[in-house]
Amino acid sequence: MKHVRSIAVIFATGMAAAGAASAQDMYKSGVGGLYTGLNYTFMNLESGNADADVGTLSAKVGVMATPYLGIEARGGFGVDDDRIGGVDYSLDNFFGGYATFNLANESPITPYAILGFTRVEIEASSFLGTATEDETDVSYGIGINMEFAPNLSGNLEYMRYYEDSNAEVDGLGVGIQFNF
Repeated sequence: MKHVRSIAVIFATGMAAAGAASAQDMYKSGVGGLYTGLNYTFMNLESGNADADVGTLSAKVGVMATPYLGIEARGGFGVDDDRIGGVDYSLDNFFGGYATFNLANESPITPYAILGFTRVEIEASSFLGTATEDETDVSYGIGINMEFAPNLSGNLEYMRYYEDSNAEVDGLGVGIQFNF
């Protein structure tokens, strides 16, 4: 009976050590640490009757406060405009602050929801002149991060950046993230 207890204690100690190692692996993959990333986003700008498809390049920097909560800042600029009926539409720039709510699990894929605020600058120009709209709104979206290596992951994300009675900006982004 004494050997059974000893085996049980050794087994329990081994399980506790394995749990600690898993927790340490989670920490190494970004939890409690900083991360940065780059995204290309296929943006859709709807303004009045116009429905333009533009592209943006953005960068982000953040911290995983817990395995379930991340805080990040993003900024980006337009790299591809769209011409509709003699008018060039572009998203000149955007930046914002966000919280990510992650569904942490043991697989390499982590789904998340994102909520924050974004300031966007939309521009429409033609031979008659240029009009810009510079506004801030609540932003929200969903996405997935897929771990490629311990400190490298990719992401796919849909996000509604801005919406009012005159304009709507949403996008489908793909990117890469580096954890420190």
